[in-house]
Amino acid sequence: MAEVLEKEATVKHEETPLEAFASICGVLAVGLFVLTFIFQNFAIPSSSMVKTLLVGDHVLVDRITLAPPAHWAPFINYRTVHRGDIIVFYKPTIEPNGEHLFLVKRVVGIPGDHIHLRDGIVYRNGVALDEPYAGKPTDSDYVPYRDDFPAVSPSESSDVTAEWAEALPSYIHDGDLVVPPGMYFAMGDNRTVSLDSRYWGFVPRANIVGRPLFVYWSFETPENEEYKTSIQDRVGWILHEAIHFFDQTRWRRTFHRVK
Repeated sequence: MAEVLEKEATVKHEETPLEAFASICGVLAVGLFVLTFIFQNFAIPSSSMVKTLLVGDHVLVDRITLAPPAHWAPFINYRTVHRGDIIVFYKPTIEPNGEHLFLVKRVVGIPGDHIHLRDGIVYRNGVALDEPYAGKPTDSDYVPYRDDFPAVSPSESSDVTAEWAEALPSYIHDGDLVVPPGMYFAMGDNRTVSLDSRYWGFVPRANIVGRPLFVYWSFETPENEEYKTSIQDRVGWILHEAIHFFDQTRWRRTFHRVK
């Protein structure tokens, strides 16, 4: 009798192909939700955040903490954007191909802050910032517009967008750039090569997607490789990654915290 019951129980718990398929779909749906609305992965394509982030770093981005608070999820630790936060956001200007570009920069100024640079040093509300992670210009590569912002006219730089060149003077008061409500002033840590808020303006709060948490994989990558989108380039790079996965992965950066 016990054997019969055991067989019946075994039969009862056998999963049909349809049930197995439904289980897989459930797992995929949960995973897709998590990767779309809670976390997202990004690859760093340029050296604008060196030494904090390297070209070829793949980071996991928290899309929840800096999101607008949802009344249905009071248990989530929402917060405002802080000075010094590293953020992922949509570039305020649209690319020539009509696409929005994701960027990663550090928040230097929040609404109400007064910002200016002197010899590459950032002054916020009259105080020079201590930024050991930031790249500084030398005597040999000094650029007036970039390093003494906003004291020099934007016409001196060919990288400044036309919209920002026109709008910039209206935000300057007593030699400082004043960050308006709902906007943020963001800069790359590698200040001498970063095209940032000095060149295209403020980051609207609505453009901020999230903040990188840690590097989950880092691979030695040429700058702007991520922007090569032809099938030939993409297939060639995937093969390169597969062949050199072990010898060109930066293993020491695995799970490196971004801060």
